[in-house]
Amino acid sequence: MKKSFGKLFGTQDMTVGKPMEGLLRFSVPLLIGNFAQQLYNTADSVIVGRYIGDTALAAVGTAGPIMNLLFVLFMGISTGASILSAQYFGARDRERLSRTVGSTLFLMCVSAGLMMAAGYFLSPPLIALMNPPEEVGAGSVIYLQIIFLGILGTAAYNILSGILRGMGDSVAPLIYLVSACLMNIVLDLLFVARFAMGIAGAALATILSQFLSGLLCLLRLVRMKDVIDLNRRTLTPDGVLVKKLSLLGMPAGLTQGIFSMSAMIVQGLTNSMGTVMIAANVAVMRVDGFAMMPNFTFGTAATTYVGQNIGARKQERLVPGVTALMKIALISALVLVTAILLFGRNLISLFTETDTVIALGARGLRWLAFGYLCFAVTQVLQGVMRGAGETVIPMWISILTTVVLRLPLAYGLAALTRSEAWPTGHPDAIFASLLISWVCGMVLTVILYLRGNWKRKAGLPREKEADGKDIVKT
Repeated sequence: MKKSFGKLFGTQDMTVGKPMEGLLRFSVPLLIGNFAQQLYNTADSVIVGRYIGDTALAAVGTAGPIMNLLFVLFMGISTGASILSAQYFGARDRERLSRTVGSTLFLMCVSAGLMMAAGYFLSPPLIALMNPPEEVGAGSVIYLQIIFLGILGTAAYNILSGILRGMGDSVAPLIYLVSACLMNIVLDLLFVARFAMGIAGAALATILSQFLSGLLCLLRLVRMKDVIDLNRRTLTPDGVLVKKLSLLGMPAGLTQGIFSMSAMIVQGLTNSMGTVMIAANVAVMRVDGFAMMPNFTFGTAATTYVGQNIGARKQERLVPGVTALMKIALISALVLVTAILLFGRNLISLFTETDTVIALGARGLRWLAFGYLCFAVTQVLQGVMRGAGETVIPMWISILTTVVLRLPLAYGLAALTRSEAWPTGHPDAIFASLLISWVCGMVLTVILYLRGNWKRKAGLPREKEADGKDIVKT
C-alpha cells in the first residue's frame, strides 16, 4: 500500500509503460485539482452573490478580465517552466532541471513584485475603461487592489505547480489546492457572511488561501532532493535558462494577455447591457470554468507527456499517447455538455435568486454547450505543440480567434440585435460570438497540427538534429 501511494504521490515518468495508463494516472489528480481551482474561484461569486447581492456579484465578475490581463507574466513563466522541467526530467538531466527551478524562482519573485505595483495602481483606470455602472466599478476596484497586494501567493502556486506538473507530479498540487480551497470557503463565510466585510472580505479570503497553496508548493520542491538540488549555486539565475524560459513562455503569456484584453473589451459591451446581464454573464463564466476543466487538464497532460518523451528521445510514443488523450478528452467533454444542457438553470441558480438573471444565464449556457467539444480538440492538440516547444502557433490562433474574429463579431451582432428591451444589443451577441470563435479556433488548430511544424521541434522528421545538450529548440 505504501509503495502504491508513493508511486502516486510523486513524479510520474510518462516515458515508460502504457501511454493510456500513465496519462490517466497524471490526468485524474490534475482534473480534480482543476475542479478545486474552479471551486476556489467560484466560492467568492456564490457567497458574494448570496450574501451581498447581484451588484457585488457583478463587481467580482468585472474584475476578472483585468486580473487575467495582469497575470500574463505568471502564465508565461509557468508555461516555460513546465515545458523545460518536463523535457529535462525526461532526459534525466538533474543539473539543468535544478537550474531551471532556481531560475524560475527568480523570475517568480521579480514578476510578483512588478504585478503587485502595477495591479494596485492600474486597477482604477482599467476598471474605468470598461465603463461599468458606478456601484459595480467601485466594488471592482476594492476587490482588485486587495488581490494584487497579495499577489505573491498566486504567483507561487501557479508557477511552482507548473514545475511540479512538468515533472509528472499532479497529486501534490491537487492536495495543496484542495487545502487552499477549503480554507478560502471557510474564510469567505467568516469574513463575508459573519463579519460583513463585503467584497473586501472575499478578496482577503482569496489572497490568504492562495498564499497557503503557494507556500506548500515551495516546500514540496525543497523536499524533492531525489530529483533536484536546490542550493546557492542552482538558485543563482542562469542567463541561458532565463532566456529559454522567457522565449518558451512569452507566446503563452501574450496569448493570455490578448485573450484578457479581448475579454475586457467584450466586458465593456456586456456592461452596457446592464447589471442583470453582467450578473448573468458572471454566473455563466463560472459554470464555463467547470466545463472547461477537462479541456485544460488534458491540454496540460499533453504538454507534459510530449515534453517528457521528447526529452527521453522516445518520439515513437507520441502518436499513441495523443490518440488516447483525445479519446478521453472528447468523452469527458460530452458528459459535461450533457449535464449543462440538462441542469443549466439549476447551476445558474446557485449564484442568484433573481429570476431574470437565472433565465438569461441558462440561455447563455445553451449557446456555449457545443463549443466545449470543439475546445477539447483545440486544447489537446495545442498542448502537444507546446510540449514540443512550439508555443508561437497557439498564440497566433488566439490572436485570430479572439481579436480578429470575436471582437468585431460581438459588436456587430450586438448592433444588429438592438431593440427597445435591449438598446445596446441582445445578450445572445456575446454568447454567439464566443461559440463561433471556439469553432474557428478548433478548425485552425487541426489544420496547423496536421501541417506538422511542431514535429520538427519534436525531432520527428529529422531525429539526427536532436542535441542532447540543447533539449529545447525555440
